[in-house]
Amino acid sequence: MEDQTLRKAIAEKLASGLKTEVWPRATTSKDVNEIVRRLQVEAGHDLSEKLIIAGFTDHVIEVDGIEQSCEACMYYKVHARFCDLPELILPVEPTWSCRLWRI
Repeated sequence: MEDQTLRKAIAEKLASGLKTEVWPRATTSKDVNEIVRRLQVEAGHDLSEKLIIAGFTDHVIEVDGIEQSCEACMYYKVHARFCDLPELILPVEPTWSCRLWRI
């Protein structure tokens, strides 16, 4: 699926009320490893499961005064508007967020 088409499909899922696991955020290596393991084992290629487990939102999440947007994440490819985390590999919007956010 083309990136723009997939990005639109993701936006529609999030806007329609898909319940994702926004909390708890992945604040430790152990947390990250557990979420990554779940993405590999439980989600596979299922888009909705990826979004649920990764805790995607269609808005910025603020934690301890820090805005955790896709745009501010180390995995975000600015010009492609793309999340390059190997377990996700998804087109995203800069103002979205997920609980695997890293600076």
